[in-house]
Parts: sequence; structure tokens; C-alpha cells
Amino acid sequence: MKHSVPVGRFASFTLAAICLSATIIVAQERAIYPEKADAKTEIQRALIKAGKEKKRVILDFGGNWCGDCRVLDAHFHKEPNSSLLAKSFILIDVNIGHGDMNLDIAKKYGVPLEKGVPALAVLDAKGQVLYSQKNGEFESMRSMDPASVTAFLKRWKG
Repeated sequence: MKHSVPVGRFASFTLAAICLSATIIVAQERAIYPEKADAKTEIQRALIKAGKEKKRVILDFGGNWCGDCRVLDAHFHKEPNSSLLAKSFILIDVNIGHGDMNLDIAKKYGVPLEKGVPALAVLDAKGQVLYSQKNGEFESMRSMDPASVTAFLKRWKG
């Protein structure tokens, strides 16, 4: 039986279609780290709100290209973590681009981005650093249990 399209070409077309589909799916995912947000302004607003609501502020440094950042975000939005966040924290996602954005903010709060992302800092309502990730503790989120995020939130909720 003769094929109208050679099998080799069919396989190439199939692979190309799969790659295109994967690209479209990734492009449609929600951007966790806002591309055009003014992170300094967002942090100042969060600190004011944290003072009024007696909460702490979590700064989550990362990029939309980062798989471990996406896993952390997923863990943040699953129970019991989503309730812990809502009750005790204001979460600010700080976009680092491809290591070329908001680096001054990370430095200000003592977060060494060269150790990996996602990278977190916890601030009190006055902007004082209570915790600053120093050793890439969350950079391997894909291999970490959601309970590690729960333990972190419980430890720093105040």
C-alpha cells in the first residue's frame, strides 16, 4: 500500500503540530509575574494594606518562564495554603524578567537571585525584612511537597 504522504514527512508534521500545540498552551497560561507592573509601587501599597489588616507581605521573585515558580504558585493557591495566605499575608509577585528586572528590589530585601528562583522574602507591615531566602530554598519546587509551603507560611504568619 502506497501512502500519499511519506511516513517520514507525516512523523515530522505530527511532531511539529505537537510542538505548536505545546507552545500555544504555554502562551495561554496565566502570567504569574506581571510584565509591566511597577513592583516598587505594588510593594508600597501592600505595606500600607498590611498595616491596616495586620498582615505580612511576601515578595515572590521569579519569572513566567520558570517551572519551579509555577509550581510554587500552584502550591500557594491550594488548600490549606490559599487560606493561610489570605488570612495572614499579602503576596506580591515580583517579575525578574530574565534576570534583568527588579534586581534592585531583590538586593534591597537581601534576596540573592543568583541562588535561583523562586526566591522569597517576608516583610512586616513596616517593611522590615523578617525572612530573606539566602540559599535557593525554593528553587527546586518541582521536587518539594506542598506541605513545605504550608510549613513556611505557618512559620512566618506572625
